[in-house]
Amino acid sequence: MTVKLSSSNLSSLPGNVAGPKYDRSKLKAGIVHFGVGNFHRSHQAVYLDDLFNSGVGHDWALVGAGVFEGEKIGRGKLEEQDWLTTVVEQDEGHMSARVTGAMIDFLMPGDAARIIERLADPAIKIVSLTITEGGYFIDPASGKFNPAHPDIVADAQPGATPKTVFGIILAGLLRRRDEGIVPFTVMSCDNIPHNGHVTSDGVIGLARLIDEDLANWVSGNVAFPNGMVDRITPATTDRERGILAKDFGVEDAWPVFCEPFRQWVLEDRFTDGRPPLEKVGVQFVRDVAPYELMKIRILNGGHATIAYPAGLMDIHFVHEAMQEPLVRGFLDKLEHDEIIPTVPPVPDTVLEDYYQLIEKRFSNPKIGDTIRRLCLDGSNRQPKFIIPTVADRLKAGKSVAGLALESALWCRYCIGTSDSGAVIEPNDPSWDRLQATAKAAKDAPAAWLAMEDIYGDVGRATAFVEAFGHALNVLWANGARATLTRYIAGKL
Repeated sequence: MTVKLSSSNLSSLPGNVAGPKYDRSKLKAGIVHFGVGNFHRSHQAVYLDDLFNSGVGHDWALVGAGVFEGEKIGRGKLEEQDWLTTVVEQDEGHMSARVTGAMIDFLMPGDAARIIERLADPAIKIVSLTITEGGYFIDPASGKFNPAHPDIVADAQPGATPKTVFGIILAGLLRRRDEGIVPFTVMSCDNIPHNGHVTSDGVIGLARLIDEDLANWVSGNVAFPNGMVDRITPATTDRERGILAKDFGVEDAWPVFCEPFRQWVLEDRFTDGRPPLEKVGVQFVRDVAPYELMKIRILNGGHATIAYPAGLMDIHFVHEAMQEPLVRGFLDKLEHDEIIPTVPPVPDTVLEDYYQLIEKRFSNPKIGDTIRRLCLDGSNRQPKFIIPTVADRLKAGKSVAGLALESALWCRYCIGTSDSGAVIEPNDPSWDRLQATAKAAKDAPAAWLAMEDIYGDVGRATAFVEAFGHALNVLWANGARATLTRYIAGKL
């Protein structure tokens, strides 16, 4: 017998499932959030739920928003259960479930007029984002906002109904400016270096296409704090829904499963106040950059390191990849030889301890994170998580053999077949282009590095070009297993 998740059933939750300790009917909206996916619901929404459970901050409840048609599916599932989410934390020897209630509404994705109306409400003091690395209109090679993107150009047209997140945010800010309302803070919770600056560049860049005075007003009056976010949160499948029903007796159409670990480091720069999240573990600092660089290079770069060899070996789950000595050995050697040495000191942090924690988290046998998820969207992730590390190594005149092998493994993966010949389904917005380029690179490796928007100057650096070409040739001749064996032994 299971309990179907809803507000009316909160009092009937099984004894091993925690529920909100606050009266949800008394919550008031303070944050509009774009991108209501699994990560947001395992991270920001959980911190707010903790805060509300402590008896404070009840005027900072969440309202969901979105711009894509596909987001209506998730909204529909959440609406049926009164915006509640079951969050299950899992690692070896531990599993717990709780129902979070920090979200009180979810505006219809794509309904620009209604969303802008809500953004103009003085009660909304923060607009937050988890729109993924690909949602910021960044030119990968330069790392800068791309004002020529067709969606941005369309939103800049006179009288246009905005279709992008940045267009809707800007319309909301314009309404507040015209009505004399203090502007809201725009807070990115995405896994992007300098995410506040990137968001600022997008919003102000679009404003500049429309009206220079508006751009200057946003620049001078709106806060865009940088933040580092971390919690491994895989996609929800029938596997997770089944575990929740069997082990906890709860029927949730869209539960979230995640690891127990979570971290949020945030600059304390807000236009019109913020919830007291320091009470529930958020670290407010003057400069997020050291924490951010550590996480992006060691954790996200580490994910990229294990993803593609595991994909070529037909390994399904991340913890299974960590059980494969060749994958684990590749991660350990590349991190210690080439990645960690590029990370400057971080306050109150020992980098080796951080790496050991990352290794343990990747090895979590309960979380069900998939290799395919880690391989997803390399065309957006590699320029953020791997290529800047290559650039730093090259600048210092240091070896890039392992990083070149990581890039070669990505190239080989994009052929679309594993070493066994199994088909790898398209796994990138630019899959057709990547596959065609990977095929050309089999005989001419430099073709892969000639993707200027991804590799930039790194793709022309002689040391990297030579190391990449060698690694790719060895991969094609010997396969992933033999190539990793040679690399780990120092004989690549």
